[in-house]
Amino acid sequence: MQTFDLEAEGLRALNTALHAQNDTTNQTAWEVINPKGSHAIAVGLDAPIEVTVKGSTGYYCGGMNQQATINVHGSVGPGVAENMMSGTVVIEGDASQYAGATGHGGLLVIKGNASSRCGISMKGIDIVVHGNIGHMSAFMAQAGSLVVCGDAGDALGDSCYEAKLFVRGSVKSLGADCIEKEMRPEHIELLKDLLERAGADAKPEEFKRYGSARQLYNFDVDNAAAY
Repeated sequence: MQTFDLEAEGLRALNTALHAQNDTTNQTAWEVINPKGSHAIAVGLDAPIEVTVKGSTGYYCGGMNQQATINVHGSVGPGVAENMMSGTVVIEGDASQYAGATGHGGLLVIKGNASSRCGISMKGIDIVVHGNIGHMSAFMAQAGSLVVCGDAGDALGDSCYEAKLFVRGSVKSLGADCIEKEMRPEHIELLKDLLERAGADAKPEEFKRYGSARQLYNFDVDNAAAY
């Protein structure tokens, strides 16, 4: 394992070293110590490596990730795994706002709570939150799945497209054009797989599914006041 002291060696040196890795690297395991809330740790990775951050981070940790597995032993600031393409990002603590924003693929696991706008404009990423999420989560969510083992705040799924939203607890309110939907067998199977991969012990049958009523993005003059 490669151990990198971020306080001593600096962020630029860390990301340069991680970016130098490729599909044939034998330096597959990295440990980052003394992060002390630094921003943009392990961004833009594109190799099948595993990075463990021992402590909390600032904004955009793990952004634009491809292939890598990133595990943060702490909490993260805004925009964790923003625009992620593939791979896995696991947060052992809490996440600030817009976690997983615009993510195209991969799996983001938050073992604590997530703040507002979790999964905003998600485009294929799967997000599993063991705790609660804040308001305006999954706003304009286009594809992928958002799984919440706790409660959801105001305006869940506002103006969403075809993302699948699963909430185990209560939902304070649904956003525009977001409705509760039938939980069919294929959704149970999808949810079971995501919960297992995220290490969550909740049962898929305990969740409700929410999604788009498909009224906003198919124009109808009778709904003109809603646009």
